Amino acid sequence: MNFSTPAQELPRIGTIYQQRLKKLGIKTLGDLLFYFPERYEDLSRIKKIKDIKINEEACLIADVMEINQEKSWRKKMSITKAFVQDDSGIIQIVWFNQPYLSKSIRKGNKLLLNGKIAIGKEGAYLSSPSYEKINSEKELNLSDAVHLGRIVPIYAGTQGLSSRWLRYILKPLLSAFKNKIPETLPKKILDKHGLPGLEESLWQIHFPDSIESAESAKKRFLFEQLFFISLSTLQKKIKLLETKAPSFPANLPLIKKFLKGLPFQLTEAQKKAVWEILQDLEKNYPMNRLLQGDVGSGKTVVAAVAAINIIKAKGQTVIMAPTEILTKQHFQTIFNFFKDFNVNIGILTGKTDKFYSKKLKSDTIEVSRQKLLKMVSDGKIDILVGTQALIVPSRKKSAEKNKVKFKNLGMVVIDEQHRFGVKQRAVLAGALPGQPIPHFLSMTATPIPRSLALSIWGDLDISVINQMPKGRKKIITEIVEPDRRKKIYDFIRKEAKEGKQTFIICPRIEPKDPEEQKKSNWFEKIEMKTVKEEYEKLSKEIFPDLKMEMLHGKMAPKEKDLIMKNFKKKKFDILISTSVVEVGIDIPNATVIAIEGADRFGLAQLHQFRGRVGRGDFQSYCFLFSDSGAKKTNQRLNALAKYDDGFKLAEMDLKIRGPGDFFGVKQWGLPDYAMAALKDVELVSIAKESAKEIIKGDPSLKKYPIIKRRLEGFEENVHLE
Repeated sequence: MNFSTPAQELPRIGTIYQQRLKKLGIKTLGDLLFYFPERYEDLSRIKKIKDIKINEEACLIADVMEINQEKSWRKKMSITKAFVQDDSGIIQIVWFNQPYLSKSIRKGNKLLLNGKIAIGKEGAYLSSPSYEKINSEKELNLSDAVHLGRIVPIYAGTQGLSSRWLRYILKPLLSAFKNKIPETLPKKILDKHGLPGLEESLWQIHFPDSIESAESAKKRFLFEQLFFISLSTLQKKIKLLETKAPSFPANLPLIKKFLKGLPFQLTEAQKKAVWEILQDLEKNYPMNRLLQGDVGSGKTVVAAVAAINIIKAKGQTVIMAPTEILTKQHFQTIFNFFKDFNVNIGILTGKTDKFYSKKLKSDTIEVSRQKLLKMVSDGKIDILVGTQALIVPSRKKSAEKNKVKFKNLGMVVIDEQHRFGVKQRAVLAGALPGQPIPHFLSMTATPIPRSLALSIWGDLDISVINQMPKGRKKIITEIVEPDRRKKIYDFIRKEAKEGKQTFIICPRIEPKDPEEQKKSNWFEKIEMKTVKEEYEKLSKEIFPDLKMEMLHGKMAPKEKDLIMKNFKKKKFDILISTSVVEVGIDIPNATVIAIEGADRFGLAQLHQFRGRVGRGDFQSYCFLFSDSGAKKTNQRLNALAKYDDGFKLAEMDLKIRGPGDFFGVKQWGLPDYAMAALKDVELVSIAKESAKEIIKGDPSLKKYPIIKRRLEGFEENVHLE
């Protein structure tokens, strides 16, 4: 039996329980042993019978004097009664509807009991307590107890898997592995930071001697996860330095000409980011840089400076965006930047049969996919903008034929995709072993807290644009109570009459059907505004005098494009939408965004929504509609109303909600306890330094075979890309 032993082969676990464990992601013995409690109950304080008070929950040790089963006078309920005693007194126990107890508990048994004292016609009794038998033939040792008389682990379970059952399974398994679990961390690191060993930690996290012991074990596992994250990113960085990439020396006269032709001046933060990227491009190993910038801070122009430098050195650039709307917006923005330069730009998406190439100083030319792909492979397209269709061919039967291949790809720019590693870049590059890997620039408009960025993206260099263009007005943000809703509607009408436009955001497209609604959890049953319902209500009852449209992800790409074009052309006043407008929608004339169910969104997402307005010269407003009184909700909404700095808000979101809500990182495979560790800046720093210490003297980990195997397993199960 080892960590990879399938769960169904373990003692006491059959097919039924194996299926239930699978729902929790537990498939092997290792998964089970590393399925940690979410909290603990302290049931270690044992009381004497004479000291127990009415309505008090108490834990006691007593001997069974007698036990009987009877029916209630209505014969609808079985009642099991017992009398137990310790050296201070006797008390009655009453269990309801548990007839099997009269067979499993016998006179003379010694029991650990936990329950509340109630008063009945016959006096005080212990009401339906939980119990555990104790071996009365050997000296009492509460560390042998599993469910009571100790610090008791409570697990997040699923239907048919209680914490009691998990404890029942785990304790003998841990006993079976005593002195057999190999340590995964070097002793010098454990000693240096006062961390317990792996075997002791597994015992103490599941069956702790004290709350302090449980916390110490938890810290060890948090450290271990951060340590392996750091090792993984450091190794990737080392491998990247050994990889060849094309070198593009900075063409300063060309860059000055490009910047001079822009209708605005770069901020100091933009200039710094440009310089960092240009320095990276001169190196003969791949740039691996994350460009962080708040909504509207001007990241695209920074990428454009790098692109013109590469193009004039006979290299190509590809820009990948998450949505068709954002892709087309990038295409237009890039076209405008390069209209005075001899540059060819192409666009490729997967949801439409239309593909375009744009030869500057002429109109857009519509071409077939095959023709566009040939132009790219021949090096005739300098910049290719696209969705994930760039790396996922649309027709499976002709995958090779539809593959994007470049003649001389110099740089890959990923917008709002956050983590694309060497393998994904190689797909874009069509790179073969021994061929140069392109430089890589990842852009995000969702500011990432520095502690999170350093731990998860340790192999990336980070550039930050923390300044907004001059003249940008601060967006006025207000939390709207239900009784102020009419005033906001009146304000929206006033703005529309002055020729300005409004976004209204709803959490859902349409109501759930009745059957689906029955299955919803309590939170989802809270009334949620939906796009279709709100469109009907507002267009007929509130704004019959205004022009309105709705937008959501289920619409066809052509329909979405037409709606956004018409909105930009001011053909209607109000757009009701889902979160599809979160990224990349640029409507300079929009001055109001009203967010229904604002409590349904995280701070980072709310800040992204807010960035849809304030892009023109007018004063803009963000109204947050929420009926929730939850403390965390109020914290988030008040923070958004107070701060407009995305980095400050990201730090607060990290504290309030945790890192698992950034970019869907819960899908990375990290357990919840490891996600929580990312909030601990000090522990992140210690783990990173420890990883550097190990890798500095032994990059290939030859001296640490256990760490090497553990790291390989870690990278297989955790997907940081």
